[in-house]
Amino acid sequence: MAKQPIETTPFGRLPDGRPVDLFTLRNGALTATLSSYGATVVSLFAPDSRGAPADVLLGFDSLEGYLQPGNPYFGCVVGRYGNRIAGGRFTLEGREHTLARNDGENHLHGGIRGFDKVVWEPRPIEAPAGPALELSYRSADGEEGYPGNLAVRVVYTLLAGALQIDYAATTDRPTHLNLTNHAYFNLEGEGSGSILDHRLELSASRFTAVGPGLIPTGEVRPVEGTPLDFRTLSRIGDRIEADDPQLKLAGGYDHNFVLDGKGPSPSRCARLVSSRSGRTLEVVTKEPGVQFYSGNFLDGTLRGKGGRTYPRRAGLCLETQHFPDSPNRPEFPSTLLRPGERYSTSTILRFGVEK
Repeated sequence: MAKQPIETTPFGRLPDGRPVDLFTLRNGALTATLSSYGATVVSLFAPDSRGAPADVLLGFDSLEGYLQPGNPYFGCVVGRYGNRIAGGRFTLEGREHTLARNDGENHLHGGIRGFDKVVWEPRPIEAPAGPALELSYRSADGEEGYPGNLAVRVVYTLLAGALQIDYAATTDRPTHLNLTNHAYFNLEGEGSGSILDHRLELSASRFTAVGPGLIPTGEVRPVEGTPLDFRTLSRIGDRIEADDPQLKLAGGYDHNFVLDGKGPSPSRCARLVSSRSGRTLEVVTKEPGVQFYSGNFLDGTLRGKGGRTYPRRAGLCLETQHFPDSPNRPEFPSTLLRPGERYSTSTILRFGVEK
């Protein structure tokens, strides 16, 4: 099969007039569209068990949707720090760094103008494994309160049956970094209803317990005997309303799961199945954790693709990551990046159908 070139089309303009482009990648049965705004995966079409394709990502048809204040990070790269940092501050080498408090008293997903709200420099690549798009951004020293000039690069490669995401970064001062993609999945197709009938398996026997504001308490608890036990394939809706303090704090699932047996090589952390469509998703990562978020804060006020509304739990996130609030938790795996070091991590989203 001849390789199909990457198609580039205008996606809109920012209020200051800067253009934003859309890039379409095709490989076999998969088609992905990516935006230079926020390094966002705008859509991902995958076939169901009958071979019929559907877009499995929540999002918007135009750039204006992604610019609106209510956009809950659909499909974007979040950083410098994905997830929460308590009190919007951390101390590094004896100096306290103050960050934006954009989630109550806490810092979330890089702040008021994180990586999801900047235009990245795109470079299409015809890689041997499939079409790829490199997106680069330079985050200045002091941006959103973080120290160091950070050069960051994300490469999306559309493989046969999978989307691979490779992250890389360097810094000229010690800083904290925790990058992830914030895609909302619905394997029955975006806008098709809730994800409560999806079944999920997580390679995690422990999770980081949270307190108010969904900040980790520092306690790493076993999932055994709790509604957070997804070590075997389980329907998401079966226990989501259980009388459990952790679920009540989050309004459902919004927890970091500690992945079992993590080594330097990528391994499967999650498997998601929709029996209705037959679609499956396997998430493979190098990261030590994955945040399972069940779309609890979606409330039906957003109009997404085709004008469809996204009610509560219309999509779910599986954010591969280091743990929340790691800069303030020395007992957690470190997110510290120093000059001369190279941040490098990968996540693969592998699509298939039930046999």
